[in-house]
Amino acid sequence: MNLAGRLRPIVAALTALAASVCVAGAEEANDYPTAARAEYVYGCMKANGETRSAIEQCSCSIDVVASIVPYERYVTAETALSMSQVRGNLGVQFRTSEQANSAVNDLRRAQAEAEVRCF
Repeated sequence: MNLAGRLRPIVAALTALAASVCVAGAEEANDYPTAARAEYVYGCMKANGETRSAIEQCSCSIDVVASIVPYERYVTAETALSMSQVRGNLGVQFRTSEQANSAVNDLRRAQAEAEVRCF
C-alpha cells in the first residue's frame, strides 16, 4: 500500500473531527432560539425605524447580546422586565428582587455594548 492509500483514512477521520468541532462551536455560539432572536429584532426595529438599515443594526445587536449574555440569563431578564410592569405585589417582587435586577443590569450592559458596536 502506498503512502497516499495509508493517509486517506487518517485525512478522512481528521476532516470528520474538524467538521464536528465546527458544528459544536456553532451550536454553542447560537444558543438563542430563532424565535427569540426574531422577537428581539422585531422589537428593536419598532424602536429604531422599520428600514433595511434597522434590520441590519438590530440583527447585529442581538448577535452581540447573545455573545455576552447566556440565553437562560436573557430569559430571566426579559421575564423580570415584563413582570415588573404588573401592578401590585407580584410586580413589586420582580422590581425589588436582587436576582431579577442583576439579570436586567446584565442585559442592559450587553445592549449598551451592542449599541456601540452596531448603531
